[in-house]
Amino acid sequence: MLERFLSQEAFSSYEDFKEKYKIKVPENFNFAYDVVDQIAQETPEKPSLVWCNDLGSEATYSFKEMQDYSCKAANVLKSLGIKKGDKVMLILKRRYEFWFAILALHRIGAIGIPATHQLTSKDIVYRCNAAGIKMIISVAEEEVVKHINDAGQKSPTLEFKLSVNGKVDGWYDFDEMLEKTSPDFPRPAGDEATHTDDTMLIYFTSGTSGMPKMVQHDFTYPLGHITTAKYWQRVIDGGLHLTVSDTGWMKSMWGKIYGQWICGSAVLVYDHEKFNAKELLDVMIKHKITTFCAPPTIYRFMIKEDLTKFDFSSIKHCAIAGEPLNPEVYSQFYKATGLKLKEGYGQTELTLVVGNFEWMEPKPGSMGKPAPGYDVDVVDENGSTCEVGEEGQIVIRTDKGKSFGMFSGYYKDDALTNQVWHDNMYYTGDMAWRDEDGYLWFVGRADDVIKSSGYRIGPFEVESALIEHPAVIECAITAVPDPDRGQVVKATVVLSKGYTPSQELVKELQNHVKRVTAPYKYPRIIEFVDELPKTISGKIRRVEIREKDN
Repeated sequence: MLERFLSQEAFSSYEDFKEKYKIKVPENFNFAYDVVDQIAQETPEKPSLVWCNDLGSEATYSFKEMQDYSCKAANVLKSLGIKKGDKVMLILKRRYEFWFAILALHRIGAIGIPATHQLTSKDIVYRCNAAGIKMIISVAEEEVVKHINDAGQKSPTLEFKLSVNGKVDGWYDFDEMLEKTSPDFPRPAGDEATHTDDTMLIYFTSGTSGMPKMVQHDFTYPLGHITTAKYWQRVIDGGLHLTVSDTGWMKSMWGKIYGQWICGSAVLVYDHEKFNAKELLDVMIKHKITTFCAPPTIYRFMIKEDLTKFDFSSIKHCAIAGEPLNPEVYSQFYKATGLKLKEGYGQTELTLVVGNFEWMEPKPGSMGKPAPGYDVDVVDENGSTCEVGEEGQIVIRTDKGKSFGMFSGYYKDDALTNQVWHDNMYYTGDMAWRDEDGYLWFVGRADDVIKSSGYRIGPFEVESALIEHPAVIECAITAVPDPDRGQVVKATVVLSKGYTPSQELVKELQNHVKRVTAPYKYPRIIEFVDELPKTISGKIRRVEIREKDN
């Protein structure tokens, strides 16, 4: 399969990889027909999806079954009037029907809008009216259904509601319709055919401030994730990959479908209600996964377990993304498992932009080096390339064209698109610095950097220092206005089990940061909380902490 899309697959070094990696795009590429159906034709019994839940249920779907069910789903949607360009929201948690539905939308040329089940009715109304959503396919759970029904009254474009895994009054039953429908769905031709530059996905970014933006991706987007899967996650043809993510998060597109299937790996989906590190570890070991990817929070809870009790022998590679990796997490996981965590960096607007690839020795805490296909730079406030060690904003230069996997703009918002993407540079809003070996080190969001007594302090470095202390399981560093210093560093801390807030502990944590990093970076204010404010995709909302303090 890979040879259809790559000029060459094997490389001798990172430099060779960066220079010679080239993607070949078939005319009017459509992932459903040109990947799923091709594999189904050549190796119909090859597993595509292994699904299990926390109640003991399991199911495995071959590529032929995935082809048939997604064609059935396409017929269901078409029978209700869904056509090319229509927008359909999917609120399906980790249900296997998500894969049937998203592929069905690709077949039709309709636009998929994956969303989390944590949306309120207000969130759904905003999304329906902003994007012009015509249909919602959702799990039949009481609270989710209530929010959708409430939102429907204020969403004039919303015509159809389909339920999954249960019946809902007044809704179509997706599962029932699926079983009664034909698995024959010919590839559309003429005006109904999809083209590579048609919009395939819209993702509402959760955002740490402001209303969510609508990120558009075209039909070439899956090809951008070949780099993600093969060269960063290092999935194995015939292997089993697990990425921890709800289908409402963009991380599912990174780790639960496109790149993995192109590279021949099945994906494991663990459908659970509440995260429990030991239960996740049990699932990983039971199913003998070969590759794994998760955000830092997952690893932080994993290393609190006794990892020596688990057999990691089937796992060849582990990747980490979503937020920066604290070096202490890297060290503890490596010590317990012998596996080096390969950090990567990207955004909803992009695929993998920076990563630790197979020819590189990871530097704990570094995002790695730029991925091929992306012209990555770190620039100062004037747009000039920063010197080694100098902090600046990560940008993608596009004077030689848009990278495969890069977004095509914010839907219905040219002004916002032009604000972040101008003069042939896309400004990510993320700050970093480059070391003498070309590795990039994350500092923080541009609006999160703290200026205190003339010093610039990146929150990530202070957070990493605090995480090394056994009392700290999670923390967020923010700035608090100060009449003398301009700003001072504040730490909002979630304590590990067995620790209680006290002035003695505050002093201990402050002294710890002074020892681990530069003394001027220590948090002058420490607040203990039960949990940190987060976006619905799990990212810490530092803006909420700042607003409370200002």
